[in-house]
Amino acid sequence: MPLHETKEEGMRDTATDVFATPLSGQILPKNRMPDEPSPAPVVYSVLHNELLLDGNAAQNLATFCTTWSDDEVHRLMNECLDKNMIDKDEYPQTAEIEARCVNILADLWHAPAGSGPGAGCSTTGSSEAAMLGGLALKWRWRARRRAEGKSTDRPNLVCGPVQVCWEKFARYFDVELRQVPVEEGATGLQAHQLAEYVDENTIGVVAILGVTYTCTYEPVAEIAAELDRIQRESGWDVPIHVDGASGGFVAPFLHPDVVWDFRLPRVASINTSGHKYGLAPLGVGWIVWRTADLLPSELVFDVDYLGGDMPTFALNFSRPGGEVIAQYYLFLRLGRGGYRRVHQVCADTAGYLAGEIEAMGPFTLLYDGQGALPAVSYRLTDPGSAGFSLYDLSDRLRMRGWQVPSYPLPADRDDTVIQRVLIRHGVTRDQIALLVEDLRRAVEHLKAAPPPPSPVTASRSGFHH
Repeated sequence: MPLHETKEEGMRDTATDVFATPLSGQILPKNRMPDEPSPAPVVYSVLHNELLLDGNAAQNLATFCTTWSDDEVHRLMNECLDKNMIDKDEYPQTAEIEARCVNILADLWHAPAGSGPGAGCSTTGSSEAAMLGGLALKWRWRARRRAEGKSTDRPNLVCGPVQVCWEKFARYFDVELRQVPVEEGATGLQAHQLAEYVDENTIGVVAILGVTYTCTYEPVAEIAAELDRIQRESGWDVPIHVDGASGGFVAPFLHPDVVWDFRLPRVASINTSGHKYGLAPLGVGWIVWRTADLLPSELVFDVDYLGGDMPTFALNFSRPGGEVIAQYYLFLRLGRGGYRRVHQVCADTAGYLAGEIEAMGPFTLLYDGQGALPAVSYRLTDPGSAGFSLYDLSDRLRMRGWQVPSYPLPADRDDTVIQRVLIRHGVTRDQIALLVEDLRRAVEHLKAAPPPPSPVTASRSGFHH
């Protein structure tokens, strides 16, 4: 039967039932576009059904990203589908709203008073924002070295257990990435480790506010103090970029006394994900510099073929404006008090989950959801005698729809496998109570019927039969 139909046939079959049409009776094309169109309701229905094979976003406890948005966000996103965020001359009000968001974040992160409008921009996410921050670090270091008549051919960036975007930055932009191993008992970069890794070619240190692996904050103030000491002894003035992909939207509301942002003069720039704990839909990140002079002018392009002479700093040149509008909507809708209450509910739920896991028996908590991101991370107390691995447990939970990741810690602690559960906006206490019940049943099943270890699982988890 052909994949196309006459207009009359299409109307007749669609009127009968969308699943009585020729398209719905065929295997959908995988490699070649159909020759003729099909009715929109039919195409929608068959694609809708195919997408049911994806995991349920509400049960995805692996992702930091927003999985719930209210109706007004959907409406605003729909109204902005045709707006290119980069075309600021044609869409000046969207550009104005982007600038408002940058100003709000600069204020939230304590940019120096009287330093003028916030220096920053929106991006597709915190990965792009991190790369822009890294580029600014490299350009400033290179300009300083040239002014001193010194070599610029060996830049390095020092960090702890960072997200892969920093590895991409280093490879794409020819920077040596010096990743500091995680010490026993630690969950991220420690200030005293810097002296071994920082030198005159260090363009900056990346401090993580919400380590991907464990969800804790690295001690930014201590890192800054250590770099102050290194400068006094060596003369090397090494700036900090804070990767606040997740914590940049949590710490200001739940942990206002933690000093990590522009209150520290050594913090030059901060990136964050609006689509994580900023609660905006997928597709928006932010980068803000302490002051405008920290963004090298050579990195900003003036573009005149979109209808006006407009400065732009980004790694792409077309993206929708809806996510930025949604971010501003959330700033107005929630305010500081609303963000605080939303994140506090998440933190309370994480604390509840931590207590249940700790009481369950075979687990040791690494992070209990208090003091940093609303999340819980844990390991098997005795992997050798548990009779199962955390990978087995992840597989068992997946049978009930839960997506709970298992993975080894970074270098020097990669013999320790952990699980992590993220509590986001929209993840309720009742939902987590159901997870606890399924987790308990899964553990009981695996204890009663231990699975045979696969070679990969055994080697990665430390499991021995």
